[in-house]
Amino acid sequence: MIELHDHKIKRLKMRSMRRGIKEMDLILSHFAQGALDQMTDEELVKYDLLLAENDHDLYSWVTGTAAAPAECAPLIAQIVAGLQSPRD
Repeated sequence: MIELHDHKIKRLKMRSMRRGIKEMDLILSHFAQGALDQMTDEELVKYDLLLAENDHDLYSWVTGTAAAPAECAPLIAQIVAGLQSPRD
């Protein structure tokens, strides 16, 4: 069964809010609220794969204490850019 675009966005927003560590809850839920609605299906698949990564690894990549794998680096850069921009 194929997941509808709107359902996928809702699922990914929920997965972004319910992480293993609070820091990633905050970082990813902020990113998800601002970015997922504008993403293509292909971009959503990449984000879904990113959410399967370990939270401690994600946190290291976002904070720059470890380099993100090449396949994750563009999305991590988007997340970091969203953290650095002023909030509405």
